[in-house]
Amino acid sequence: MDIILVTTIIASLFLLIGAAEPLAHYLRLPYAVIIACLGIFVGVAATFFLRTDLTDALNPVAVAILALPIKSNVFLYVFLPTLVFQVTLGLNLRRMADDWVPILVLAVVAVFVATFVVGYSLAFVSTLSLSAALLVGAIVSTTDPSAVVSIFRSISAPRRLARIIEGESLLNDAAAIALAGLFMEFVMAGVPDPSVQAALARFPVLLVGGVLVGWIAARIAIWVMALFSQFELAVISISIALPYLAYIVAEQSVGASGVIAVVVAAMTLQLAGPRRLPPATWQNLREVWDLLAHWAGALIFILAALLIPRMLETIQLKDIGLIMVVVLAAIVARALILYGLLPLLTRLGLSPVVERPYRVAIMWGGLRGAVTLSLALAVTESAAISVEIKQQVAILATGFTLFTLLIQGTTLRMVIGWLGLDKLSPLDNALYNQVIAVALQTVREDLAKVTGNYELSKETVRAEAIEFGERLDVAVKSADESVDVLDRDRITLGLIALASAERDSIIARFRDRTISSALSEQLLSDADALIEGSRFDGRSGYKKAAARSLGYNRGLRAAIFLHNRLRFSLPLARITATRFGLLLAQRLILRDLHGFIDGRIRRIHGRRVAELLHGMLDRRIETVEQALEGLRLQYPGYAEEMERRFIRRTALRLEEREYDSLLEDGLIGEEVHSALNLDITARRNRAEAAPLLDLTLQKAELVRQFPLFSGMDDAVLKRLARSLVTRYINPGEDILHRDSAQRRVFFVASGAVELDVAGQKWRLGRGEMFGQMSLLMRRPQRAKVRAIAPTTLLVLDETKFLRLLRRSKVIQGAVQESALRRGIPLEKLAEGLSKPRKALKEQ
Repeated sequence: MDIILVTTIIASLFLLIGAAEPLAHYLRLPYAVIIACLGIFVGVAATFFLRTDLTDALNPVAVAILALPIKSNVFLYVFLPTLVFQVTLGLNLRRMADDWVPILVLAVVAVFVATFVVGYSLAFVSTLSLSAALLVGAIVSTTDPSAVVSIFRSISAPRRLARIIEGESLLNDAAAIALAGLFMEFVMAGVPDPSVQAALARFPVLLVGGVLVGWIAARIAIWVMALFSQFELAVISISIALPYLAYIVAEQSVGASGVIAVVVAAMTLQLAGPRRLPPATWQNLREVWDLLAHWAGALIFILAALLIPRMLETIQLKDIGLIMVVVLAAIVARALILYGLLPLLTRLGLSPVVERPYRVAIMWGGLRGAVTLSLALAVTESAAISVEIKQQVAILATGFTLFTLLIQGTTLRMVIGWLGLDKLSPLDNALYNQVIAVALQTVREDLAKVTGNYELSKETVRAEAIEFGERLDVAVKSADESVDVLDRDRITLGLIALASAERDSIIARFRDRTISSALSEQLLSDADALIEGSRFDGRSGYKKAAARSLGYNRGLRAAIFLHNRLRFSLPLARITATRFGLLLAQRLILRDLHGFIDGRIRRIHGRRVAELLHGMLDRRIETVEQALEGLRLQYPGYAEEMERRFIRRTALRLEEREYDSLLEDGLIGEEVHSALNLDITARRNRAEAAPLLDLTLQKAELVRQFPLFSGMDDAVLKRLARSLVTRYINPGEDILHRDSAQRRVFFVASGAVELDVAGQKWRLGRGEMFGQMSLLMRRPQRAKVRAIAPTTLLVLDETKFLRLLRRSKVIQGAVQESALRRGIPLEKLAEGLSKPRKALKEQ
């Protein structure tokens, strides 16, 4: 084939790709529908000009188009890894982790349900064997991720719901490809009735193998990328190789799912990459992948669409009836998930409530695309499958794909309008008015500065200012006097605006390198949770999201278990270092938000809302300060090092900005500027490295600062530090329950706890202990103990506490003081103390 002609055709396809997006916007249709229609048009036109007698001038072009080497492996090994890798790289994994149960269930169960509903329906009404019918069911069971994502963005679906459906559409590719490959083996082997158990048994192997391959490949790639972190192009090149190698190794060497391997590799890179790579490199890597995925997604659609005329050449009238059977069966299968499984998950508390209009939109928006056509093409390429089955599979899969694209895709916006999902709610309408008012206020302030820098006619400036001010007054009045918005909703709008301002501040701090990529990713995830919580649960949702951002998560608890039980401290040290950085960054960002409340929110929503938001923000800042102070108390030397690191990074940012200004003013040249930047880069690399955290030394230092442990020599303190077990408690979490047998004593290292004994409540803070009375009196626990702030406890078991009690007069005095405060006679306490002391002497 002439290379010049092929190059011309590929360049022309890119012209079509460039025209597709504005055309989709103009026609108000999904991008996937437009790109597929363009591909079908090119394929039909090439076939027409090749067979027509009107002209032979375009025959070479038509032959070249129809002879393009479009094979199923091209789609599965060239385009699919790119598309899946980029989509996964762009997901908010920290937020998606909250919904991993419904995502995984939907991604796997929905594919199995669609496969068997479609398969058994076809086997009942057609001459296809059950194996061939199930093969068709597996091929048509996967939804196209790019189409689903664009649909949900177009209808402004709730973010949590969108995350679940996006995750499902991404992961169901792996399940569909695995099932299609399995049933294709049955068809080639001539097995008419396959075993369902065999299909189910193979899936865990595909899943686990893909996870291992993807994780190992990503860890190796990240290690190499970190070595070459100063060479941006090298890092990006390695990232491009990663999904392809993971996919090929999983499919060809391990026999696992290549799609799962690519998904896990992208997840691993997204979680570990930002903290190992320079921020600018990571940002450019993401942008390169966005462009690659745009090209890959468009090419996979347009090339697959070129095949549609060829795959429908032998279609007959009876095939149209079978296509409708597939359509109805697929819709029924989708309905079983949306109206059966999702409500069940909601009742179990594993999934958000999916309202009826959204269920209809999801069901009608389940577009199929390039993956379905690629799997059908793989069947037609197999020499071990009969011609009749290949023709039937090709016609049914292609016909069903065309139905979803040309019927469902083109009518989707109309369905969305009929459901009312394209209309703004009163709250969204108020937010719309607020955005206009705030934006115009900012424009006026900036415009005043700009016009002041130029010698413009004062009359012209004054006339434009009057006109602009009138528009601003109308906008502010619309935002301030919306009769449809309750005061409660005004507070919600204020919280959304406040959380959005926090998000903007995080991005600004990341761009000027005040905070690292890893910290910014986590802070942005927390800010998104604040926006989402405020939007759907108002003040309560904002408070819950803020509390979660400071709470101790499952990862920290796992790290504590490894530290306490296995003496493996590296995960806990890393998490603690990250927590230091997060708290320092949060304190910096939150303090700046008071100015946003006074400058923006007060103008729109009035003084009362502004004061309420000031109060909520002050409480958040106070909580952050408490958590930071607790870490300082636990790790005094390390806290100082982290603050020094923060100051050094800020100084480097300011120094770099000064050199940029000197370059722009022409005071230094490019060579001098480059030399200065090289020096800053070297110092920044040194400043980026977080100081090592030695938990053993830090705990010994913490124990030494406890008033209760004063007067002990260093040898006793070191043994005590090794005996104490660290426990982290979230606010509101119960530590001890009434009537429980308690054989441990707790020391409050930071935070605060509340004791509830017979309706009387005491609060204990840093340096105090609890649990000792029930242990010494040999009776069940009478107090209920709950944390009222993020709290760190040091826990000592009975035997070690009794040894400590015997040695320390200070501890004995604290125990007696606690007994008097609770009304326990010292004689009774002495009687209780004698038993454990005797037991201790006998040991």
